[in-house]
Amino acid sequence: MNKLALRRMWFQVHKWIGLLLAILIIPISVTGAALVWHDGLDKLVNPARYATSGETLLPLARYVAAARQKGGAEDRVANVVLPEEGGPVTVTLAPAPPKGRPAGGPPARTMVYLDPPTAAVLDVASNRSGLVRTLHVLHGSLMVPGVGRQIVGWIGVFMMLSCFTGLWLWWPTVGRWARGLRWRRHSNTDTNLHYLTGFWVAIPLFVLSLTGAWISFPAFFGSLVGEGQRGRGPDRGAMMRARPLERPALDIDRVVALGRPLGPDAALRTVVLPTDRTPDWTLSYDTQPMVTVTVADDSGTVARGARGGPGGGNPIARLMRRLHDGTGMGIVWQTIIFLGGIIPALLAVTGIIMWWRARNWRKALATKQRARRNLAPAE
Repeated sequence: MNKLALRRMWFQVHKWIGLLLAILIIPISVTGAALVWHDGLDKLVNPARYATSGETLLPLARYVAAARQKGGAEDRVANVVLPEEGGPVTVTLAPAPPKGRPAGGPPARTMVYLDPPTAAVLDVASNRSGLVRTLHVLHGSLMVPGVGRQIVGWIGVFMMLSCFTGLWLWWPTVGRWARGLRWRRHSNTDTNLHYLTGFWVAIPLFVLSLTGAWISFPAFFGSLVGEGQRGRGPDRGAMMRARPLERPALDIDRVVALGRPLGPDAALRTVVLPTDRTPDWTLSYDTQPMVTVTVADDSGTVARGARGGPGGGNPIARLMRRLHDGTGMGIVWQTIIFLGGIIPALLAVTGIIMWWRARNWRKALATKQRARRNLAPAE
């Protein structure tokens, strides 16, 4: 296959990936860009839960008691999340499992937001409601039950291929490669936008597509780097379905005091209460990667957990997730991945315009050629 034929083949691959997936790429890209600023967006749409009066913390048992008053009779405290940068203390309440049928996916939970200095309730909401939650579900599964996560993963795979073919097609066929950086490669603004923005976003978009596919297919990609089983943590869905203990043997403030000697100097961020699946308390600290300390509820035995959370986790998988959502990666990378979410939507729109124009051009050309053939005998 010569160079021209290869270029035509890659053009067809690039074109049909864009056309067939455009309607899916746009919502995934736009929601991903919005979720880079997850905390700021949540503050914008839910200002009441961030209307705190200060940052001084009370004993954690005060927050647990205040949250229980907002829950049902059978609700149990699942975890307590301590604030960052003046935010609220968040207590999660787990409901009783439904009766008469086995539990399916993770049940809805109640989030109680509390003022740190007073333990006053600022807001109460379901973890399945709200704009930010909707954006997460749309970005992660396109709101398709069951197979949505896999669909998004395959879109990531095809987007990696699109990035490769797009760079191939961007490369000038004549002259130096720097010619490709010129604005007026074509007479149409949308075509110039497609070429230039596509070039500058290609590498970040490839990274985002790879990390998104990795998050969707962790077992497959983990096996490629030898992390398929090593340090594998418990199933997140099973953990979410686990029932917190109704009355743990230890008091939450006692647990925090027991865990502090083994904890790092960083601030405590999360306390996960024991469940019928994991009868230990888990304390997580504000470090990257996260450091955890476990406290046995029956004996008070304290142990330092592996970095990355319970079970240790996979360090490469954690890196993939941080690269994808920008957590702890700094404002520069967060800005890059924000643009890496906005620009694919622009590429999808300009690509459709370019295809439609070319389609009309070919149709008009075919009409002219037929007219010439019909006139040929008369001449």
